[in-house]
Amino acid sequence: MTKRQGRLFFIICTLISATVFIGLTFDSHRRFPGLTNEDKLTPEIIRGKDVWHNNNCINCHTLLGEGGYYAPDLTKITQQRGTPYLTAFLKDPSQFYSEEKHRRLMPNPKLSDAEISEVIAFLDWVGHIDNQGWPPRPIIVSGTTIPGTDVGQPPTHASVSTDPVAQGEALFRSSPPACNACHSIASGANLAGPTLAGLATRAAAIIASPEYKGEAKTPTDYIRESITHPSAYLVPGAMYSANSQSFMPDNFAADLEPQQIDSLVAYLETLK
Repeated sequence: MTKRQGRLFFIICTLISATVFIGLTFDSHRRFPGLTNEDKLTPEIIRGKDVWHNNNCINCHTLLGEGGYYAPDLTKITQQRGTPYLTAFLKDPSQFYSEEKHRRLMPNPKLSDAEISEVIAFLDWVGHIDNQGWPPRPIIVSGTTIPGTDVGQPPTHASVSTDPVAQGEALFRSSPPACNACHSIASGANLAGPTLAGLATRAAAIIASPEYKGEAKTPTDYIRESITHPSAYLVPGAMYSANSQSFMPDNFAADLEPQQIDSLVAYLETLK
């Protein structure tokens, strides 16, 4: 190849690459409004973004994988934890975590009730952005990171076939729904939610108790109800509920497929 040919090759390749880059950039900006649900932005959400930045939340947390890596990624936190839990948590984080036990402690941001509502609205908007699977491995608040809160190892993809119990166990550890972010399966290890060790046995006792006002007739029904309608029975404990509403997200009935719920129930029934 002569110098003239090499120069021409370089110029042509540069022009082609620049054209492709400009085209992809234009296409990305064209799709942003739909991907981000721009039409659903409200003044409350915008004020929540200001609360987020004014309190330097991004110094510790990440959104869409961007920010500090000291604390969990909060891209899908409203789906994982729900508004009631987040509201109570932001009012006083020390009620839910202790530095000695959990090896971390979020400082109290001392937000007003309006600011708490606004920042949760902002996080919920972020959680519904079509992030196309990014970040691929978000950092979540997981019980498996705390010694003594889990037993065994998560199943590998190879071990999950058509067995509903194995599928349920894999889903339990997946994000979303990130069940293991709030629930341990080790006896006595309570996290944001109560331990699920012995759940199938406890379910029968709960149904038979006079405090139970739900509609379940069997332990299987109770486990399903606790997933789809978590406020039907409130587990005793100030950090699990408030104002007759469970802190567990109430969106799983809509966000999970019926087969996924069946798999979760099948797995949780094995915890006796």
